[in-house]
Amino acid sequence: MPIDTPTDALAAAAEQGRISALASRGHRDLQERVALYPTLFPSPPVDGAMLGALALSTAFIAPWCTAQQLRIANRASLWVTAEDWLIDAVATSLDAVTGIVSNCIAVAEGATPAADDVLGQFLAEIRDELATVPAFADAQPLWRDEVRRMLAADALEWRWRAARAADDRQLPTFVEYLDNADGYGASFVNVSHWIATGTADTLNHLPTLTAASREVQQILRLVNDLASYERDLKTGDLNALLLGVDQDEINRQIAERIDQCRALLHDLEQVCPQEATYLAREIGFTTAFYGRTDFWGSVER
Repeated sequence: MPIDTPTDALAAAAEQGRISALASRGHRDLQERVALYPTLFPSPPVDGAMLGALALSTAFIAPWCTAQQLRIANRASLWVTAEDWLIDAVATSLDAVTGIVSNCIAVAEGATPAADDVLGQFLAEIRDELATVPAFADAQPLWRDEVRRMLAADALEWRWRAARAADDRQLPTFVEYLDNADGYGASFVNVSHWIATGTADTLNHLPTLTAASREVQQILRLVNDLASYERDLKTGDLNALLLGVDQDEINRQIAERIDQCRALLHDLEQVCPQEATYLAREIGFTTAFYGRTDFWGSVER
């Protein structure tokens, strides 16, 4: 591997320092959100390292943005964390899950959340900030659909886990599991970010971008599963490795899907170059990150 010259190293480190500064500002904003909604973010598993990792991911995926432009992506990522925790770890009945889903969909449609609906209040904060963007009036149906898809996917996974608890042979197929990757939440975050920051051309291509984002999201689901397998065994969460496929096959699936996404993003680059780069960086950052660690802190249930 060639060694950078001092001049190259200086320039590279300066750029990395700039991006890290964006992440630091994002981290502080996430700390403020956690302080504002403490019941949504128990510690563990939500700790300072997790908040810092979330902020780093958005900063390195979209390093051309300002800290202000990254705020929606950071907050949407944090909201996904809260929603995932409430459905996965807190909800003890299907009625409770259904209540979370219906309340959040109502908020995404414009309703005022109830006084005791803290998750809805946080979602309403994100919605209301997006509503300050003129394009949101036209884009809200697509954003609302991302909220609905993510919540529906998490509710389905809750039902799968409940069925497995009653009979450990009751598992989805690998294809069914991967088709349910909207529960990972990346596309909800991406669409929120694009609405908040995108040009008119970006917004005109939002359905195409969203379809590409879902392809990327399946890769992220699989690399997350490789990183979280030992934790998922302890908590009872579903994981691709529990569905009759081994690690070699998961790695093969990831490599194959990355190759497919390279071709997809090459075509997308012709109409939305920055967003194509965003999705490419999302794959690169997330696969490297999960290859060495995980976002969640220790989980106690």
